Amino acid sequence: MDTEFLAELDRFTLLVRKRVSTAYSGARRSVKVGRGISPVGYREYRKGDDFKFVDWKVYARTEKLYVREHEEERSLAVHLLLDASSSMAYGDKFAFASKVSVGFAYMAIKENEKFSISKFGEMLEPGETRGGRRNLFWAMEDLDRTAPSGGTDFRRTAEQFDLTIRSTSLVVVVSDLLDDVESIINAIYKLSSHDLILIQVLDPAEAEMDFEGDLRFIDMESKESVMTRVTPKVREEYKAKMKEHDARIRETCDAVGADLFTYTTDTPIFEVFSDVNSRAQVWRA
Repeated sequence: MDTEFLAELDRFTLLVRKRVSTAYSGARRSVKVGRGISPVGYREYRKGDDFKFVDWKVYARTEKLYVREHEEERSLAVHLLLDASSSMAYGDKFAFASKVSVGFAYMAIKENEKFSISKFGEMLEPGETRGGRRNLFWAMEDLDRTAPSGGTDFRRTAEQFDLTIRSTSLVVVVSDLLDDVESIINAIYKLSSHDLILIQVLDPAEAEMDFEGDLRFIDMESKESVMTRVTPKVREEYKAKMKEHDARIRETCDAVGADLFTYTTDTPIFEVFSDVNSRAQVWRA
């Protein structure tokens, strides 16, 4: 990554329009379930909601579960969770995902906001929340030195992140999302107290199973290998499995109000920022 990449990012603005006039004042407001500044209403209980916020008096009258919603303050911070597991070493996935993460961090500091870039695999490596170009350059150098390794554990990553970040923030997860789907779903629910965006990064060959003939596939995380013959039928079965995997993730995102975007590494990088900026629903009035 170089400074020319950052200069191009000046064409884009952060996902959310600033609602305060002073930097780092932490005055974004959000309607969230739970305790906050003031109660603003009720909504029906959804899977994953905390039972302690259920209004039992309303239940006694209606025999339906409703949870209280409050308006709470949000910190001015963008937290990037970047997958650095071995599967991200395939093709250009980690380099592409790193640029996506740096791009969001840069747009944050352009709006006088803070950022953190935390790498994860089987465990989270928490990044420091900070602002300024100098810190961003250090983050870029760190990512350029990083060699993806190890397995992936979304559930543990989300649990560790939840312990380190107390204020409601914008959280952007950048990953191939190729972990066990139940672990990913659990992580989405765990992170759903934040404004959450998931950006899936895949190699074109992964997305399309662009192979043919007798091949040996090696799992980049477990190192297990399997011999198979890739036929049109196998390719269609693979695509169906991927579609089912992604559909479950998308259903979960829809249930908690998170955004999900999928890109292959041959996508022009600035199209990613433009697309997310125009289509993301979180933090929008």
